[in-house]
Amino acid sequence: MSENASAPDPHAWIAPLISTVVTLPLGLLALLYGALSPMECDSCNGEVAERFHDSWMIGWTVLWIGLLIALAVLIASWALPRRLHYAARRVGLALAAPATVVVTFVAFMALVDWP
Repeated sequence: MSENASAPDPHAWIAPLISTVVTLPLGLLALLYGALSPMECDSCNGEVAERFHDSWMIGWTVLWIGLLIALAVLIASWALPRRLHYAARRVGLALAAPATVVVTFVAFMALVDWP
């Protein structure tokens, strides 16, 4: 590692901050939509309601796990040492956090058997 790579990065906070501003509201909206989505099948009954409920439970679990992973990735982007050597990793993690939320929400939508 060269001397320059171990130098402090004065802009190390920018990528994690932007990622936080994007990821947290996205995650909360995904969680809110997931929590309110059972109302989609309020008028359902019988086999349709049962299929929806079973698939929603799986999707809800996947949504929670994915959002926890996104939170862990976001925390990791903040936790990296503030050195130039870690700048690319920090930006990569900062980009991965909101992408994880989007992929998780798409997976939730695909897993639920909508009526």
